[in-house]
Amino acid sequence: QLQASGGGLVQIGGSLRLSCAASGRTFGTGVFGWFRQAPGKERDFVAAINWSGTNAYYAKYVKGRFTISRDSAKNTQYLQMNSLNSEDTAVYYCAVDRSSYSGTYLPSTPAAYDYWGRGTLVTVSS
Repeated sequence: QLQASGGGLVQIGGSLRLSCAASGRTFGTGVFGWFRQAPGKERDFVAAINWSGTNAYYAKYVKGRFTISRDSAKNTQYLQMNSLNSEDTAVYYCAVDRSSYSGTYLPSTPAAYDYWGRGTLVTVSS
């Protein structure tokens, strides 16, 4: 089970750090991702990282502002979000894809991910 936390209300230009802890299961491999869904919109890819933390991939609209990371000892992944703007307002979901991929490929489609957290709401306001 994945449990996301850290969401809340933040002003434009502010920062938040989301966490996603896995319980009841230890992931010895896989890809760890973050997605977001704004009201009335589809679930969009935000970022993904491989199990070792050596390879990360970002959506173009967050690259340079968001940083994904994970702590394998704590079975937890993180999303550091800086320079937030109103378009970042959404429910953020963490997800895990159990598959291993060759090279630097990391999946960005929701269908690729096997486990999902319930989501945490991030609201960016002026």
